[in-house]
Amino acid sequence: MFKNINWKDILIAFTWLVSLSGLVLLMSFIEVKKGSQKCKDLKVILPGRNNFIERNEVDRILMEAGGTLIGRDLRDINIHKLENSLKINPFIEFAKVYVDMDGVIHAEVRQRQPILRLINRANVQFYIDENGLKMPLSENFTANVLVANGLIDEDFSGKVDTLSTKLAKDLFRMAQFIKADTIWDSQIEQLYVDVKGDIEMVPRVGNHKIILGDADSLQSKFKNLLVFYKKAIPKVGWDTYNTINLKFANQVVCSKSNLNASKLIVDSIPNTVDSTVVLNKELTKN
Repeated sequence: MFKNINWKDILIAFTWLVSLSGLVLLMSFIEVKKGSQKCKDLKVILPGRNNFIERNEVDRILMEAGGTLIGRDLRDINIHKLENSLKINPFIEFAKVYVDMDGVIHAEVRQRQPILRLINRANVQFYIDENGLKMPLSENFTANVLVANGLIDEDFSGKVDTLSTKLAKDLFRMAQFIKADTIWDSQIEQLYVDVKGDIEMVPRVGNHKIILGDADSLQSKFKNLLVFYKKAIPKVGWDTYNTINLKFANQVVCSKSNLNASKLIVDSIPNTVDSTVVLNKELTKN
């Protein structure tokens, strides 16, 4: 009668039952220990150098949410309330609060990382973080990021929020692209929206403006600009043109201060992750 019994399945089921029982006992032990233990210390983990929020601000938030923590019974401390109080702060992207076996409360905090500072036409300023979310400026810290201004209608309520206009989304995409490339991150310092709704770039080197239009075909547009910088600038100099227009496919239209325009037909070069790759190849050839 024992021949049809699947001993393997019974063994697996028994192992799971023992494991589950052990887990229940462990959790019970932890709860008992937690109930009889006091908070011995509070440790805050706040990595990064962009300190929009300082340690004393984290302490203040925890104090307002839970009162004095050190020395209190752990069973009287609402850990979830502490964690949620940190999460609603506009400068905090991630927060986790937990208690270890020694009675120490740990608060892990990760701050938002802005990549663009936007100034709308009403002169309201705010950041856009790397996830495309709006966030306020900080009294503690000013991020060294790309600035966008001009005729921008994106509103800001003061709270973390998504982008609502196509223009703001285009500015965010451009900021992402520029930040990801070593050369453009060093060369481009400002974005400006003109009366036509075109997005212009203001470079650190040269007195020209660079017209991008919108955020379509960014890879191609910046490739064209790189070719122009390599082929034309060494021959004519940085101050010859006051406008470099990248809106047209496979060409760069340049205007001098006397309104004369010239065109550079762009050769085909491979798209790269970083423009330094192209420049390094050219230096190797020479």
